[in-house]
Amino acid sequence: MSQKSHKKKTLLPKLRFPEFKGDGEWSETPLSSLSKRIRRKVGTKKLTPVSITAGLGFVDQTKKFGRRIAGKQYKNYIHIQSGDFVYNKGNSKTFPQGCIYQLKEFEEAAASTAFICFKLNGSCVDHYFQSLFEYNAHGEKLLKFITSGARSDGLLNINPTDFFSIVLPLTPRKEEQQKIADCLSSLDDLLTAHSAKLDALQDHKKGLLQQLFPGTPTSSSAIKKNAGEDTGAPRQTSPALRFPEFEGKWDSESMASLYTFIPTNSFSRDKMNDNAGEIRNIHYGDIHKNIPTLLNLQITSLPRINDSVSLKKFKERSFCKNGDVIFADASEDVDDIGKSIEIVNTGGFQVLSGLHTIHARQKKTRFVVGFAGYLFCTSRIRSQIQRESQGTKVLGISVSRLSTIDVCFPREKREQQKIADCLSALDDLITAQTKQIAALKEHKKGLMQQLFSTGDSV
Repeated sequence: MSQKSHKKKTLLPKLRFPEFKGDGEWSETPLSSLSKRIRRKVGTKKLTPVSITAGLGFVDQTKKFGRRIAGKQYKNYIHIQSGDFVYNKGNSKTFPQGCIYQLKEFEEAAASTAFICFKLNGSCVDHYFQSLFEYNAHGEKLLKFITSGARSDGLLNINPTDFFSIVLPLTPRKEEQQKIADCLSSLDDLLTAHSAKLDALQDHKKGLLQQLFPGTPTSSSAIKKNAGEDTGAPRQTSPALRFPEFEGKWDSESMASLYTFIPTNSFSRDKMNDNAGEIRNIHYGDIHKNIPTLLNLQITSLPRINDSVSLKKFKERSFCKNGDVIFADASEDVDDIGKSIEIVNTGGFQVLSGLHTIHARQKKTRFVVGFAGYLFCTSRIRSQIQRESQGTKVLGISVSRLSTIDVCFPREKREQQKIADCLSALDDLITAQTKQIAALKEHKKGLMQQLFSTGDSV
């Protein structure tokens, strides 16, 4: 009777710094022997109650929930200090078995008793373990303890004893931990620098939008004045910042006088796919999340309507044209209600405006292609749309209410083009910077896979 051969599992990473290759295998070490649980209560100390958000880390409760939720339980919260680690049992897309973060945002804070808090001992390099937790090395180990879904409070069924029993890959020497930590820390510093550059570009764009377009009108009186009723309310009809070759006041007209509105479809997501079908579709969810301000279909893809869906009722004028503006007519967030995009290049594709959208087309060619996309991003337009929106939990904007919006713009198309070129050039920089950050994150992810993968067998 033949015996089954058993493979011995070795703990060696796929990528290792040469000076440590002679140190032998790594070990799987229980978290309980690497750390000490923190149980000290806040009591009467005045500390900031914090929550943990996957992908962000620690945030003030009031900023996350709009209020302080600690209540009478605050005195029983756990007193944590800078450098302490906290495990949040809440599952998320990024961390299905919960996330672990090290406190860096506050010198001291108050953490809910629903969290498991701990401090690493002196044999550990904090950033090495912080990187392990970012890599989700704890997730697979916790799987066997999750016997059911989330509890009624949204937390996973994991108790402290099981949590501290998980094993983590540990290097033979602390110096190797430090080398890995330094490598990943330098990449984190690079990501931080690039993220700061992206933030600066986005702030610059926001500032330019405020300067290159007239400010928010004080009331809806602008439209009334266009109709012949002088309300006496002041109106700003020229921007604070202007290219030197242009002068004079801008025109001001109602949305109804500038645009006609095209009927849209109400197809749900299950009527679409990413690969097959001739007709593209713009869903309001895409406007909120995926589509850039200026939509170029040679660059950005859209979902396709399934071939099985009948489109007989849609006439030629129903399909989007360059210069059309599409608004999202529903949102749970006041900041996004009426968010819009302009189609600048259909790429030769047939495109329909879909569920919870408003499809606007110029009655006459008053704007150059690429200008309206930025025009409808301005605070002047956005504040009016927000005032006209209706609803409680879900906000909506109707065609009739959108039609009353006052639109202020330069009559000369050369000025429109100059503004559009300026802002689109800045958008190109923002897009390039965003891609660079995404590439660095992928590089880091791949590097961690190489540095931490220890499951090879011989």
